[in-house]
Amino acid sequence: MNELWPTVHTERAALAADLADLTDRQWATESLCTGLSVREVLAHLASAAGLSWARWMAGVIRCRFDFDKQVEMRLAEQLGGSPAETLENFRRVAANTTTPVGPVVACLGETVVHGEDIRRPLGIGRAYPVETLTRLAEYYSGTDLVVVAKGRIGGLRLAATDGPFATGSGLPVSGPTLALVMAMTGRAAYCDDLEGEGVAVLRERC
Repeated sequence: MNELWPTVHTERAALAADLADLTDRQWATESLCTGLSVREVLAHLASAAGLSWARWMAGVIRCRFDFDKQVEMRLAEQLGGSPAETLENFRRVAANTTTPVGPVVACLGETVVHGEDIRRPLGIGRAYPVETLTRLAEYYSGTDLVVVAKGRIGGLRLAATDGPFATGSGLPVSGPTLALVMAMTGRAAYCDDLEGEGVAVLRERC
């Protein structure tokens, strides 16, 4: 999956560009990640992009295998003293090719999903290549690694209206591939962009 790294780098650069001119108030906006601001989610992305497996494991041991504490510790490291510093920290690691756990496609998924956690509350749209979103939809529909996705869509038939992605059987859910990806990863707000008898079930599972 090493061929995906240029796509990861493209998405990181696009996110950094979208956030370049935010006001302090916008940086403090609550993201789609409960309890985290836009700025804090970006710090989390910077943390993930800068971690090798060895550093990740060292942090886990340091935090006595409290994974939530490890995430909080690494986020704090990248937050910096100002939004400008947070953004610079993210830019500094945007071209990295390290990932603490999981395949490269999971890293791409984290970049896109958390990017949307930031963009949607700010009213910022991005026209992702459908090939990128389809790759992520196919990945998430087949795994519960890191984030529960496969289990969330059991008994549902998902079909994209803007690309080739389709999976499962049962109550229908259709809409843009991006909305399907975000709903699979637990973002209920994106169910507003979907149609079909299965949307209510998916929303509840989010």
